[in-house]
Amino acid sequence: MNWRKVRTFLFTVLALCLIPATRYYQVDEPLLRFLRGSLHVDPLSLHLSGEFVENNLGTELHADGSVTVRMIAEQYLFVPHCILVPAGVPINLRITSADAVHSLSFEGTEYAVKTLPGTISKAELMFSKAGKYKTVCREFCGPGHYAMRSELKVVPRDQFPALRPEERGNCAAQ
Repeated sequence: MNWRKVRTFLFTVLALCLIPATRYYQVDEPLLRFLRGSLHVDPLSLHLSGEFVENNLGTELHADGSVTVRMIAEQYLFVPHCILVPAGVPINLRITSADAVHSLSFEGTEYAVKTLPGTISKAELMFSKAGKYKTVCREFCGPGHYAMRSELKVVPRDQFPALRPEERGNCAAQ
């Protein structure tokens, strides 16, 4: 057996395997980000810039009366922990994950939204009556998964605009 040929072959195979690994962050990752478009975020910098910075999370009332809710799922919590929304109004939920696959579901409803790191998941929700809905993660995300819970409070539609913006964004402020 010719050991020199075997070594050359193994070295070539190793080099061919390492070339893609060295170019991933310079070529492949920026290309994938471009192809994914606006539904892609960097999970490592969510809190630093862009749509999911801390002061942009929670409930936002738009001039046309529509509501957008932005959230981050991360082991083992949802941010913000408590959300306030009006009854009878379509709610555009935008959620992303900072670390693992999570699935946000609202107890007592059929609503569930699965989110992956690096992507923005969207859903349109509507709650017809005022009340409290417990939210839980339905995708096993680690040893603290059982504690990943939060709450959604639905207030009457006419009371919601009267709330101050900081009260609307996060019901924990009430």
